[in-house]
Parts: sequence; C-alpha cells; structure tokens
Amino acid sequence: MKFNVLNVYTLFSLALVASHAVNPDVYWKSVLPNSPMPKAIKELVQTTEWSEDKNTAVGVGEDGVAVHTGKPGKQTDVSVGYGYGLSPFNYNYAASEDQLKDNPNVAFFFLENDLHRGTEMKTHFIKDDQKATFLPRQVAESIPFSSNKLPQIYNEFSIKSDSVEAQDMKQTLSECENKGIEGEERYCATSLESMVDFSTSKLGKNVKAISTEVNAKESTPLQKYTIEGAKKLAADKAVVCHKQNYAYAVFYCHKTVNTRAYSVSLVGADGTKAKAVTVCHTDTSKWNPKHLAFQVLKVKPGSVPVCHFLPEDHVVWVPY
Repeated sequence: MKFNVLNVYTLFSLALVASHAVNPDVYWKSVLPNSPMPKAIKELVQTTEWSEDKNTAVGVGEDGVAVHTGKPGKQTDVSVGYGYGLSPFNYNYAASEDQLKDNPNVAFFFLENDLHRGTEMKTHFIKDDQKATFLPRQVAESIPFSSNKLPQIYNEFSIKSDSVEAQDMKQTLSECENKGIEGEERYCATSLESMVDFSTSKLGKNVKAISTEVNAKESTPLQKYTIEGAKKLAADKAVVCHKQNYAYAVFYCHKTVNTRAYSVSLVGADGTKAKAVTVCHTDTSKWNPKHLAFQVLKVKPGSVPVCHFLPEDHVVWVPY
C-alpha cells in the first residue's frame, strides 16, 4: 500500500502532541471503571503507549487514509474504508426513489412490533475491514475539523479535492455541522475521550456502551435472518454514536429521547449468529418526510415506532 506522509511540520507537531497524550484506553478505565469497552471501540483504540520515544505519522494511500504508530521499522497500519451518500442515521436525510433500489441500508429498518421470536427478515452486516483508529484527544484537537478549513485539511492529508476521499470527508464535516432536528442534542466526537465525555454528560457515569457483534470474519451476504429473542436495554433515553467516514475515527453522537434500545439475537440462513443492537424511535414526527425509513416501510412520520439495527462499528450508550 502506498502512502503520502504528511508534511514535515505537521508530522513533527503531531508527534510532539502525542508524546504528552494520555492513552484513550487509560482514559476509558479512569472514567468508566465498571463498564467494559465494547468490541467496536476496542478495535479502534491504539494499544501503543504514547511516549517520546515513539513516532506518529498520518498518511493517505490509494485505499484510504491511515494512521501509523510505533517505532521506525515497526508500524501498525490502519486504513479507512469509504462509503457513499448521506447517512440514513441522520434524521434530516432524504432518500430518492432511485437510492431505494440499491441502498444496502434498506434492510436495516423495520417496525417495533416485528421484534419477537420467529420473525424473519432479510438483512446483512457489512464489516469495515479498513478501520481508522482513534487519535488521542490532544492530537485530534490539534488538527482542523471544520468545513471552512477544508483546503488546509486536504493539504495536510495530501488529499486531492476532487477525490472520493475528499468528498466523503466533506460530507462528514457537513453532517457534523448540521443543526439537526428540533430538540436533538448532537455532537461529533473526534476522539474516544470526547465521546466518553459527551455520553456521560448526557446520561451520567453509570452507563454502559454496547455494539453489535456478528460471529463472522467477513461481511455477511444479504440473507434471511430469524429473531431468536429480543432483550430491552433501555427505555426513553440513550446516546447513539455512528461511525463516520474520515481520516481517523470520528463518531456522530446524538442523545435520543422517546427511544427504546434492544439487544436482538439473530441467526442467518447460513448459520451466522449475531447480537444486533437495535434502536427503536417512538417519535419520528420531526424527521424528514422523505427519510429512507419511511419510504422503505411505507409509513408516515410520527405514525409508528421505527427501528433499525446498528452496524458493528456503531455504539449505543445506555444508563444502568
């Protein structure tokens, strides 16, 4: 894989900041000592200690953007896989009829009254094999994160402004800067520490983070799944964090009210088993009337609870 490393000044600055940064894993344990870190987050946390004898570089390759950490000659490479289009987890999102024909997110939406043993539905779980890891907060905050800084961001990451990577990053920044629907409390976390802080500020420190887990090494095909059971995780409030397409791990988080969260056990036609975190929205009256969910389910905003599975790299925070 070919990478274009950041300019010398930026590389030096990141390395200097990182040398004084607290490992995100350490921060998690200090704030949430009784809450295990879910698999989705573990896979995005750098296990390398950030110290002055280590080097940090951020670069862009043909297959995405990577963060390299470690000593010279011994690096761990983590890349970003890019998706396309607006996120269906944005309530302002409006889907066209054409997008319904081939959008893989269609199978994520269903009605709450379908959440019972024996229900069959077609869906699939897509794994992001190229993962962008979290940067320590001090490092992330030293990098511009704003639409009006896009030329500078592109330059620092050696990204061509007309590339797919550039468009995805631009879309992420746009969604992060969107005001959202009335009453929605939202925040884009550019580090694990900031995600923990936002979630605990909304729910308190007696919280647990949960993510979908599928016992498959690769993405599963679109197939029939049967519900074996559903367990309610939380009622009324939760914080849901959706992984975004960016050069390093960024999550769009929002506190949701009028929401019920479930852990749903599924088994696929090929024997694949999954524990899918499911979020059901009981009040969708403020959503875009052309949102993908309404077009898929043929229902109107605010009429019935709308549910969706969370992909494996998304996280829901619930109080306990």
